[in-house]
Amino acid sequence: MKVLVATEKPFAAVAVDGIRKVVEDAGMELVLLEKYASRGDLLAAVADADALIIRSDKVDAEVFAAAPKLKVVVRAGAGYDNVDLAAATAHDVCVENTPGQNSNAVAELVFGLAVMAARNMYDGTSGWELRGKRLGIHAFGQVGRNVARIARGFEMEVSALDPFCPDEVIAAAGVKPVRSVEELYADNRVVSLHIPATDETRRSVGYDLITRLPKGGVLVNTARKEVIDEEGLARALADRQDLKYVADIRPDNADKLLAEFPGRVFFTPKKMGAQTAEANINAGIAAARQVVDFLVNGVDKYRVNR
Repeated sequence: MKVLVATEKPFAAVAVDGIRKVVEDAGMELVLLEKYASRGDLLAAVADADALIIRSDKVDAEVFAAAPKLKVVVRAGAGYDNVDLAAATAHDVCVENTPGQNSNAVAELVFGLAVMAARNMYDGTSGWELRGKRLGIHAFGQVGRNVARIARGFEMEVSALDPFCPDEVIAAAGVKPVRSVEELYADNRVVSLHIPATDETRRSVGYDLITRLPKGGVLVNTARKEVIDEEGLARALADRQDLKYVADIRPDNADKLLAEFPGRVFFTPKKMGAQTAEANINAGIAAARQVVDFLVNGVDKYRVNR
């Protein structure tokens, strides 16, 4: 069986070595397609692949149509909105993610962004400390739970909202469960956003929610740009001169926001929450193990399409 690793942004060499060992120890062939120049390169490479490992690479109906032997796609990371799940299901392909493998990396970035915002983007003026402040976590998955863990070291008061996570699980982590999204934003100086981009969540965080933040509020987004109503964000920043928005995702209106609200917005040049050596290695090797487990044993524990 052939396992294709197709990555416009390649895995670290150590991760590739680990992936190769897992795949070849299982008696399978590993093929690398790194930094590919065109869509055609990907379509040609998947033609005889039984499995596909990707990072942020787009896998849509065209890719599935070009891959008649494909049985499983594993996205090395938590998010999987770059994969057309309906098309995968139509072609009888299992799609999996690797939850938790880059969670600490993303969570640490949350605090890098939050400290920067609290210190006025390091412009030399007097800022404020995170200690004793209230932190709200919007979605309590693997990243959110790591954010809560790190927040304890900052001695922050932490609450979280997640309708898919039982209150007792949130409380067991030393975090206060919150009943409504309005309460989450209104009660916390810093809100860290971790919701996925779905039909229900796209553009769901906009003017009304953002302006509920307390005076001096900071919204940190290491999730997806699609969950932000960018026009609403711009209006909120214009109407509330005390608010800040820092993100690991550059919005479509980034240049406008940077020009109009200097010192109050910041965006990483490209999505880098999972860009650590440790996360890169962990996610890549986990993806390889999941591919082998699916092809050999039919295990689909982390399947995200049905």
